[in-house]
Amino acid sequence: MKRTVLAAIAGLAFGLIAGAASAQDYPWKPDRPVTIIVPWAAGGSTDQMTRIVAAELEAELKQKFVVVNQPGASGSIGTKNALEAAKDGYTWAAGAAVDVGTYRVLGLLDTDLKDWRAFFAVANVSAIAANPAAGFKDFGDFLEKLKRDGDNIPVATAGLSSAGHNMMESIRAATPIKYKHVTYNGGAPAVVSAVAGETKAVSQLLVEMSEHIKGKRLVPLVVMAEKPVMLEGYGEIPPTVKWLPKMPAPMNYFGIWVHKDAPPAVIQTMEAVWRNKIAKSEAVQKYANARSAIFAPLFGDEAQTEAFKMIRYTAWLYFDAGKAKVSPDTLGIQRLQ
Repeated sequence: MKRTVLAAIAGLAFGLIAGAASAQDYPWKPDRPVTIIVPWAAGGSTDQMTRIVAAELEAELKQKFVVVNQPGASGSIGTKNALEAAKDGYTWAAGAAVDVGTYRVLGLLDTDLKDWRAFFAVANVSAIAANPAAGFKDFGDFLEKLKRDGDNIPVATAGLSSAGHNMMESIRAATPIKYKHVTYNGGAPAVVSAVAGETKAVSQLLVEMSEHIKGKRLVPLVVMAEKPVMLEGYGEIPPTVKWLPKMPAPMNYFGIWVHKDAPPAVIQTMEAVWRNKIAKSEAVQKYANARSAIFAPLFGDEAQTEAFKMIRYTAWLYFDAGKAKVSPDTLGIQRLQ
């Protein structure tokens, strides 16, 4: 018995030493807490994903990663604060790559994705869900009512450039509809507005509304996808292509990013952490599976290339809808063919 206890203690000690050694192998060893600014309200998709990733980073680098919510102006306020912070690797931003990639187009902030080193965790699926009392039979019925009386049908989103707003504008570009756009400072409050009956429907990310759908507080109408999406604990949700076969549905990547001028050791360390920890993270995979997100631990050139597909599509969507302040082609953003 004594040998067994000693062996267990020795094993625990070895594990602790090995864990410490693992952290010390990285070229960057943060000596104070690292801040990740979430430019949206607490409880939304970005906030959910960031807090899970932050916990994984803490475990790997043995330092606190503090998540701070700074919502406002479609995420540009918090992102601006990260942009203007010291380029020392201790201030990061989080969110959807398409937001950062279209800020210049919208005239919200003088930055784009090329200014940052992006590290993605998941790709999220946009969806539309309605209050059960709204009476929409399905997405087709929703479209017909928007065509007839859209100005009187309030649809909640997290505001200009949010995933939900992008989805509604995509639909409007594909078919003649109108809708009463009601904006909130994040996906979570937008979803709650539909649950409470303040709005009839919400267009946001499925991860933000999935628990309400499972609890029958919202009725899912459609997902922005090429195939049906299975929501664990609910069932299958039909895709937009069922009704709008020509409407594109590029992937919407979410993650964290640091300015490209951060010390090389910071970038090298995070790339290694993404390979060693995030790409194998059970916590991130569990979150993705539970919320019908797609596990997508990308970084480097691959992250930039994949994210740029959604950026190109969305930038021109804004331009065609008359919402762009700057023409995308003047920023080197070509139309997605």
